[in-house]
Amino acid sequence: MNKTSVKLADGRELIYFDPEGAPPRTGAGDLRPLEPGASRSEIRLDPVTGDWVTIAGHRQARTYQPPADECPLCPSREGRLSEIPDEDYHVVVFENRFPSLAADAAVSGVGPGHPAAKAVPGTGRCEVVCFTAEHATSFAGLSEPRARLVLDTWTDRTAELSALPDVQQVYVFENRGAEIGVTLAHPHGQIYAFPFIPPRTSRVIEQAGRYRAATGRNLFEDLLTAERADPVRVVLAGEHWTAFVPFAARWPHEVHVYPHRRVPNLTALTEVERAEFPRLYLELLKRFDRLFVEGDQHGKAQPTPYIAAWHQAPAGHGQEMALHLELFTIRRTAGKLKFLAGVESGVGAFVNDVVPEAAARRLREVAS
Repeated sequence: MNKTSVKLADGRELIYFDPEGAPPRTGAGDLRPLEPGASRSEIRLDPVTGDWVTIAGHRQARTYQPPADECPLCPSREGRLSEIPDEDYHVVVFENRFPSLAADAAVSGVGPGHPAAKAVPGTGRCEVVCFTAEHATSFAGLSEPRARLVLDTWTDRTAELSALPDVQQVYVFENRGAEIGVTLAHPHGQIYAFPFIPPRTSRVIEQAGRYRAATGRNLFEDLLTAERADPVRVVLAGEHWTAFVPFAARWPHEVHVYPHRRVPNLTALTEVERAEFPRLYLELLKRFDRLFVEGDQHGKAQPTPYIAAWHQAPAGHGQEMALHLELFTIRRTAGKLKFLAGVESGVGAFVNDVVPEAAARRLREVAS
């Protein structure tokens, strides 16, 4: 993999990731009249729950669902300059122009109103990962070599961002579909380098710690072993990875993808594990797009909205937590979405209308 770092007009970093042997980058410059921006991000501690909440008012001005010919993630063309100052690319990563977290973040100075509440700068880093220069496609439409290049890019960024001061967890994810809240339709994902351990990760670590104290074993290893032994919820299985619907799935169609060997994060995967993952993951995404028979006014099937998220162990928690990917859709049936209403949003108690074993069976039925 070839890696080329450049600076955008406002000082943000952009990195090209090209296959080994690709022609070297010519270093096309960003000609846009951009001025360096200041992040008005801060994180505030909720005194009731103990959770950190990021406050980033400047994100209200971010680009929202522009037409395809104005997409800022497409390559630059004559008369249309984008975030990528080159006429083509394979995979590219750049610092988000409207970040939730940034190195230069500063607090607003507003009083917390309670001694248990506090605010600190929202330091960290938010990156955008563009999977391809082709606008009208999706991750499922990538070739296996391109998907592998994306995996290697995620791994590179995990290593680099984990080494930044005060970063406690690197979270790699993709939002796909307007129903999810995506503001740009171009195939892309994001990476957050958090200065704190997010609430759900904290709960997972605590639960895994209790399990180890009670049994002397690792929760994630035992979970994967049990699902593989009784594969009623297994969707796909390879030599090094297994994809299964969790026993207590919260979302209508939710699949977790585990490497068979427990590792803390993407950087610890071996070559054989990296080689197998793209084929399995691309097949899984294609099955998601075949879940629902729903067409638009032209009879064309509608792609399934989803969130795909890599859960990696924060620094110092590799014994409790294991690397895995969680993929889920908020669509529960053709034309119907799963909304987080009263019990989910109000008290965090999920109610799933789709039986996990039925979801796994459906995902096996729509195999390529």
